[in-house]
Amino acid sequence: MSNRLKNISRHLVLAATLFSLALVGTAPTLAAPEKWEVLFDGKSTEKFRGFRQVGFPTSWTVADGTLKTIVGNGSDIMTRDQYDNFELQLEWKISAGGNSGIIYRATESGAEVWHTGPEMQVLDDNLHPDGKNPKTTAGSLYALIAATGKKLVPVGEWNKAKLIVNGNRVEHWLNGVKVVAYELNSEHLRDLIAQSKFKDLPKFSKEPKGHIVLQHHHDEVAYRNIRIRKLTSK
Repeated sequence: MSNRLKNISRHLVLAATLFSLALVGTAPTLAAPEKWEVLFDGKSTEKFRGFRQVGFPTSWTVADGTLKTIVGNGSDIMTRDQYDNFELQLEWKISAGGNSGIIYRATESGAEVWHTGPEMQVLDDNLHPDGKNPKTTAGSLYALIAATGKKLVPVGEWNKAKLIVNGNRVEHWLNGVKVVAYELNSEHLRDLIAQSKFKDLPKFSKEPKGHIVLQHHHDEVAYRNIRIRKLTSK
């Protein structure tokens, strides 16, 4: 190869390299998730309060490192802080025939907490009547989307739940399996809501940020190892 061709070849390689570096420099990058925030350490309830209450309700107790309901009438508890994009991890244990739920992006603008926030169902699928409807079984987007492929542990043992909300994208995970995935504000979700008990609730699933809520549904349920981290992009 002549010296002239060699020089041209070198210039072409250099130009291609610089172009590639320029592309890398301008490509969008995702920021690393923030550090985990412990919402319940097995002792303190300071990160929670009752729905429309200043303090922590007496219908919940701390027992053996868990947050546990006292059977009977009670109040839902919610995080003091609000979250928009996040990953939540926790474990839940339900009693025989029991019912509860994890509600997210909930606010106090409605008469009930479920008037604004969607719910990841917590349930004894075998004994509770809601277990007969796939859309109200454990892990489901309550009354809207059935959980699929789930593997529940026996009642009285601990299920591991993960909830990811990032922009409009939502994922429900149960014992390592993604059981629900959907888009907030999508036409599909709007159609489902229009045919459900939520159809006359204008703020349902519309809040851009809100509290994490653990539901007191009169039955015994326990939660532990509750932590959250914010998800951000830039």
